[in-house]
Amino acid sequence: MKITLLEPPRKAAPDRSNDIANTTLSACLNSGYAAAVLEKAGHQVRIIEGYMEGMDWNDVERSIARSQPELLGVHMVYNWDDNRELYAFLSKVKEEFGIRYVAAYGYYPTFAAREILTACESIDYILVGEIENTFLDLASNPNDPVFIQGLAYRDPYAKRGVRMSMGKLVANLDDLPFPIRSASSMPGGEVNILGSRGCYGSCTFCYINPYYGLRGENGETVGRWRPRSPQNIVDEIDQISLETGADYFYFTDPNFYGPGKRGRERVLHLAELLEGRHIRFGIEARANDIEPETIRALKKAGLQDILVGLESGRDESLERLGKKTSVADNERALAVLRENGIEPSVGFIMFEPDSSLEDLRVNFDFLKRNRLLDRLETAVNVLYHHQIILQGSPSYNILREEGKLILSDHSEYEAETSYELPGTAAMAEAMRRITNHIFDYMQDTWQLSADGDDTIRETYDKISVLLSDSFEKALDLVEHSGPAALEKSDFVQKVNDTVDRIAGRS
Repeated sequence: MKITLLEPPRKAAPDRSNDIANTTLSACLNSGYAAAVLEKAGHQVRIIEGYMEGMDWNDVERSIARSQPELLGVHMVYNWDDNRELYAFLSKVKEEFGIRYVAAYGYYPTFAAREILTACESIDYILVGEIENTFLDLASNPNDPVFIQGLAYRDPYAKRGVRMSMGKLVANLDDLPFPIRSASSMPGGEVNILGSRGCYGSCTFCYINPYYGLRGENGETVGRWRPRSPQNIVDEIDQISLETGADYFYFTDPNFYGPGKRGRERVLHLAELLEGRHIRFGIEARANDIEPETIRALKKAGLQDILVGLESGRDESLERLGKKTSVADNERALAVLRENGIEPSVGFIMFEPDSSLEDLRVNFDFLKRNRLLDRLETAVNVLYHHQIILQGSPSYNILREEGKLILSDHSEYEAETSYELPGTAAMAEAMRRITNHIFDYMQDTWQLSADGDDTIRETYDKISVLLSDSFEKALDLVEHSGPAALEKSDFVQKVNDTVDRIAGRS
């Protein structure tokens, strides 16, 4: 079968500059893995990198015209919009080029399958959960979905008109062929690579484990965290390095380590295999997994970057979020990393729906005490980031049951809830407006900052100090004079005007 997999064009939403949770990073390899398994099975497969190659819809249409697929797969990443443009495009090309089947896949369509099938008649199927086995079955028998596990499709006899089942998990990830990559999917020589799938955690804001489910290819229960073997990972790295010369790899795993002793032993084995290959790499990890022995080994093997999901500086908040970590774990992780010469990036949720002003104060003190406000790139994220509520996460379900869920006006996939306290709501709105204004400035300067431009770095440092001071002053104002005082004092506008003066934009 002739199959085209499309990564559609998408644009950043201007008021969502620091919302990084619209899909997990590992989703970037979905099309590559699907293409690899389909090609191995004998199908003709092409990937159109509409997003990474900066294509517009006319470019994509011309590319589809050249490939003339029987099956068009569309990786849908939620981008804070209603997708009308994508739906209209799919309707057009399906009719114009005689495409027999259109199938959507990814995190967003997994959880919003009914909504999408209702909104777009041109989409025939949605792949629910992990996609490799489902794609193989669909390509082999696209006319009879009733026998395919892992599909959502219209059925007038099913509940709410859609029949749906979860995809079969690949029990042994080493069985998968290496994902197909194009040059545009490796910008600047940086290669995304997958070392595992799933997570042994159960954070309330996360939909990673609900996306995968727990059933394997033969119906057996599969663990929430599934690793590739260290040797399999290194074999892929060696192949990519040989073919492209790439020497920087970023592991897209939401949980690089894996659980307990087994996870640490695997990390040590992988570090041992990587040592001497002269590569650099980045990972993402939970704070409780970071300890001296593995970090020393990884650093020696080339570890350069790490994102740690701290989420909060208060134990009560960590408990609400289901992190199963403590403030002590967070501070210990930061200390271990810095002792080994690694300055981490951090995930942090400053504003939860039920955050109190005391929570904000404790969080701010934690960030300041642990030197996480010194660099603008970190401060601008941690001083605003609110808890994002997306369909599939435990938080979404809990808030819905409590009658507190406020759905977006264009998708049930995205939701929010009112803050319990007016003071927290006022702080969140003020910091959202300030940080979005700073992000707007950073769009054109962050690469210069990363390259160490002295003038830009000096400007960033000044704005970082201003941002930190502004958060504290705003919190003082709300605590002592009430939430209305922020608006009455024109606080946000004054801060943003000062940012512009520092940046030379006024």
